Amino acid sequence: MAALRHAPLARTIQFRALTMACSSTSVETTARVTLPPVKNSKSDTRRVLLGMSEMDLQQVAVELGQEKYRGKQLHHFLYKRKVRELQDFNQVPLAFRNELEEAGWSVGRSPIYKEVTAADGTVKLLIKLEDNRLVETVGIPVDDKGSPRLTACVSSQKLPIQRLRVWKNSYSFYHAHHMLDEIPQPSNVSVHRVMLNLIHQNRRGEALHVFKRHLQLGISGIDDFSIALASKASVGIPRIGYQIHGFALVSGFMNYVSVCNSLMNMYCKSRDLWRALRVFENLKNPDTVSYNTVLSGLEDHESALLFARGMHSAGIAFDAVTCTSALAHSADIEKFDFGFQLHCLVMKFGLKGEIFIGNALVTVYSKCGRIMDAKRVFDEMSDKDLVSWNALLSGYAQEGSYGVEAILGFFEMVKGGMKLDHVSFTSVISACSQEKNLDFGKQVHILSVKRGYIDHSSVCNVLMSMYSKCGIFEDARLVFKNMVDRNVVSWTTMLSINEEDSVNLFKEMIRDGICPNDVTFIALIHAIGKHNTVQEGLMVHAFCVKVNLLSEINVANSFITMYGKFKLMDDCIKVFEALEYREIISWNSLISAYCLNEMYREAFQMFLLASNELTPNAYTFGSVLHAIASSESISLKLGQRCHCCIKKLGLDTDPVVSGALLDMYAKQGSISESQKIFSELGQKNQVSWTSIISAHSRHGDYEKAMKYFDEMVKEGVKPDSITFLSVLTSCGHNGMVDTGIKVFNSMVNDYSVEPSAEHYSCIVDMLGRAGRLKEAEELMTQIPGGPGISVLQSLLGACRIYGNVEMAERVSDALIAMGPNDSGSYVLMSNLFAEKGKWGNVAVMRKMMRERKVMKEVGFSWVDVGDLDDSLHLHAFSSGDKTHNMSKEIYVMVELLGSEMKRRRLYSMDRNMVL
Repeated sequence: MAALRHAPLARTIQFRALTMACSSTSVETTARVTLPPVKNSKSDTRRVLLGMSEMDLQQVAVELGQEKYRGKQLHHFLYKRKVRELQDFNQVPLAFRNELEEAGWSVGRSPIYKEVTAADGTVKLLIKLEDNRLVETVGIPVDDKGSPRLTACVSSQKLPIQRLRVWKNSYSFYHAHHMLDEIPQPSNVSVHRVMLNLIHQNRRGEALHVFKRHLQLGISGIDDFSIALASKASVGIPRIGYQIHGFALVSGFMNYVSVCNSLMNMYCKSRDLWRALRVFENLKNPDTVSYNTVLSGLEDHESALLFARGMHSAGIAFDAVTCTSALAHSADIEKFDFGFQLHCLVMKFGLKGEIFIGNALVTVYSKCGRIMDAKRVFDEMSDKDLVSWNALLSGYAQEGSYGVEAILGFFEMVKGGMKLDHVSFTSVISACSQEKNLDFGKQVHILSVKRGYIDHSSVCNVLMSMYSKCGIFEDARLVFKNMVDRNVVSWTTMLSINEEDSVNLFKEMIRDGICPNDVTFIALIHAIGKHNTVQEGLMVHAFCVKVNLLSEINVANSFITMYGKFKLMDDCIKVFEALEYREIISWNSLISAYCLNEMYREAFQMFLLASNELTPNAYTFGSVLHAIASSESISLKLGQRCHCCIKKLGLDTDPVVSGALLDMYAKQGSISESQKIFSELGQKNQVSWTSIISAHSRHGDYEKAMKYFDEMVKEGVKPDSITFLSVLTSCGHNGMVDTGIKVFNSMVNDYSVEPSAEHYSCIVDMLGRAGRLKEAEELMTQIPGGPGISVLQSLLGACRIYGNVEMAERVSDALIAMGPNDSGSYVLMSNLFAEKGKWGNVAVMRKMMRERKVMKEVGFSWVDVGDLDDSLHLHAFSSGDKTHNMSKEIYVMVELLGSEMKRRRLYSMDRNMVL
């Protein structure tokens, strides 16, 4: 029987390849073998393993194809195998002994031998150790009698290629590799085959070794395909790649396009695009593969599309690979025009039947927001795979308004027996989250458990998001708790869900070894700002400075918003001024911060500065229109000028902008413009309906307010708490008590809106205006958190109107206790006592004001008297004010107006008497 020799450790057998070869269909006998009886107990296995070093154990793992195991995992893995120690070489089964003796394995007792049997019993691995060091391993396929299945002769000097191929297919490519060493002058075909198979097995170093051995036999045996394979094997090994490139240059192989293409592929995959382009530029006649190779290495999407355009201009025909690469670049930067042109080329070249091109087209249309075009391409595909379905589902989920379609598509996938992966689950769960479809989301959750994807981090992340958006926070926390592999997205999602404990979660995340990203900090800063925890906000700011995260502009913008909520405008300005680059979101954050702190004129000035540097977006106009609406000192003309800019930029159809415009005109007294904007809206949402109802309520138009409220309900738009507040205010101001109470009860019973203190205040004010003071006082005690100053002031005003001094005194005492420096309470009670002739009580109230240094606030009015350029600051005046430089002319005009008003009143009275 021919001997099988095995080199030392550097050339040990690859056990995985051997096992695969022995179990392949080309082997004549594949029946399960019966090995010689092996006595094996757990104690024997443990003793054998403890006697080997960690390095030796790792080598055994490599031989068994389980190199992923380390440390305790490796011990646990080997512990389950059939392992036994052979104290004497004579204990080696006789069927192996002769072969091993000829292979150089000694018969003495000095070496230690161990054997590991494959799980399927087709291969026996023998391990030889000397001085506790792994010397050799040999793996031999065995037949059903436990004998080696070796039939090929290795002693022949001229072994045909056919015999080499049979050897490789029957046993292991390792044997073919070493049989090649026995051939004095191997042919190019055999070298190519060996190198190619080594590359396919990711054994690039050995492939390069074969090339080197072949080169040592003489350069005449090297051809262009050999160099191309050597270049392919050099990916990730730049030093070897440079040498092969140099050899190709000096030996004249750079004239072969295949060699150049392979070199470019090596450089592109090694992320050395500059050298790949140098090779490409020196090509005389680049082909489609040449262009495709460079196109695959370009990371900048714009450059890649320009390169593809140059390829088309050069007359090089696009193939399926070209179209797929170019479409992928188009999708990443949402270049719909280029993607559409590529689609035309695909149709022109007859490539639409390629499934991966169809998948790329679906992705392009989805990412460019053309989801119906993506669906059309999907429907036209003759063959659809998992990637096709996932591309469409992802498009539906990303679009935001096609959640139902995504759910139906997923249902079709399951019904059709399509294999699902984590992308399928993440897409449909995201759709359930958008649609708030908790029932179907739970079913998908169960299916993900059955299909084994419940441990996938991306699936768990979207499950957490779905449960939180549906208000089931406990289930979201449970998913997070049961996650095996939590990544930064998992922790960030949990931070957003559990905002009350966000700082502690962040600390736990750091202890868990997860590095936070900018999105994590944005969620953390938002939670801190929302709960107004200033000290924690300062700590997080210091941490971001320490790790240099303030260079991330989104993090800096979040800090501007946070400090605005903390009413620390100086810190807002410092963060803003420290920005190296300011985008429109940065300006929006600062403008919103000014609005939050009621610094409306400063907000408008920031808007003017921002408009000089950048183009405002919808949120910019939303903030500045809010500032104009809320400020008494900013002219309506500036709001009109903003309206013109909005129309010019085409933002008048944006729901945020239209709602802000409607509110601005209403608060500035131009109710007709508010109605015009509302009527021009294509789709009226809850915000727009609430704005127009609030506008008419503010102007005392009860009929219009109720009319729009009824239309809103008929349209199926659900009113929110602000809508009901506007309706109740309108009812109260017009004395419609019964209607107001009916609306209040409907709010609680029909729409499940929890009444706030403001809603109770409206009812108290409504009852007080109607003289139902006892009911108002009783209702006041039901207000959550107790009555506020505004409620008490309303009731006190009603007591004054109806002369209820006893109740007024009770309410006044509560008011003064809550706001001792508020002059309104003192003035109301003083006037009430004066009307009742209780001058002693009036003196007491005046004395209390003097002792507490309470000053009556002066009432101001504003008037727009300038042109457009001077109208930022309107002129404010109070009773008897003469500070204006044209005060004489103003008082003359006031006298004239007063005289005209008296004349018209007398004329009206005379006319009534005649009638």
